[in-house]
Amino acid sequence: MKVRFQADADLNELLIKATLRREPSIDFQTSRAAGLAGLTDREVLELAAKSGRLLATHDRKTMPNHFGEFIATETSAGVLIIPQTMPLSQVVDDLILIWTASEAEEWINRIYALPL
Repeated sequence: MKVRFQADADLNELLIKATLRREPSIDFQTSRAAGLAGLTDREVLELAAKSGRLLATHDRKTMPNHFGEFIATETSAGVLIIPQTMPLSQVVDDLILIWTASEAEEWINRIYALPL
């Protein structure tokens, strides 16, 4: 199955727009569409897991710890940490590479940080 992305509330929406402009068939849900505003990291991880979506976030301070606690009792579709300082074009290239070259099952209970 193809990777489907879920944007965290802190993710720069320009990343989503630029990715979809380059590859319109990617399934990349915005935080607004998922209703993530105001939710805790745990709740965001739960919603992403229930929908089978790889969570894309800029949150490298608290999300890794919450992810570790989450996968101790639940199954996650994975977390992808995107540095805010990473150039937009490189983020888009990496997201498209992930979507093209990997399957959703490869991300289960895994956390990675870009660049690849």
